[in-house]
Amino acid sequence: MIESLTTFKPLAATVALALMWLIEGLIPMFEGRRERVRHDASNVALGILNALVASLLFAGATLLATEWARANSFGVLHWVGLTGVWGFVLAFVLFDCWQYFWHRLNHRVPFLWRFHAVHHADRELSASSGLRFHTGEIVLSSIARLAVLPLLGMTVAQVLVYEAVLLPVILFHHGNVGVPRRADRWLRWLIVTPWMHWVHHSDYQPETDSNYSSVFSFWDRIFRSFRLVRDPKKLTLGLEDMERGDWATLPGMVAMPFRKRRGGRRRESGAGGGR
Repeated sequence: MIESLTTFKPLAATVALALMWLIEGLIPMFEGRRERVRHDASNVALGILNALVASLLFAGATLLATEWARANSFGVLHWVGLTGVWGFVLAFVLFDCWQYFWHRLNHRVPFLWRFHAVHHADRELSASSGLRFHTGEIVLSSIARLAVLPLLGMTVAQVLVYEAVLLPVILFHHGNVGVPRRADRWLRWLIVTPWMHWVHHSDYQPETDSNYSSVFSFWDRIFRSFRLVRDPKKLTLGLEDMERGDWATLPGMVAMPFRKRRGGRRRESGAGGGR
């Protein structure tokens, strides 16, 4: 099962990305995007780099951590005694809750934000932006996961199932796709949607600091961080003071957290936005 999931995860991500890229070309929400290939290629290159780093540095450690929890019957899932399908469901929900709080922490802690800002600096949001995370952020999140996974008592199979679902959902809600308002409204009762996540990528800080959920959208309602705008087309995406050269290339993205001028979030509301 683990070998099948390991093979399925990159396949699902590749198919989802290709499908989103085609749909973005046919029915974009934000029109007038230029150099899509160059923009998306840089994001995908960073995503591939991150996948290699995570695999080389943390695959073995993740296996050790989860196997230790299994051998010692340690963690929430072992304590409640759920197995089979319901064990997978609870593991999925609990880990998605952790993802919510980790994401929120990346916005609250300045050191973490230095790396997470690379993701938010993308002014031409698209499905490929769901792969645009600084390698430093991937390393830090992977280290934190090594503590969280045994605390939850998750197995490697449960982790792989979550990741196989997570990445296509992330690509979807970052997509520059003109999802009908009604369809998006119904979908976001359960999962994060583009209309919801575009707000999170606004350069206006009260909007940036909202909608932290990864898969299930209800975490933002439960923890009072849910926010929408009437007209997403009036959002200003990205971060202030970030020139194209600062964020468009792979070397620029890698160097961004270490530059003195990193860009910020606008603290005052602009004239537009439908807020």
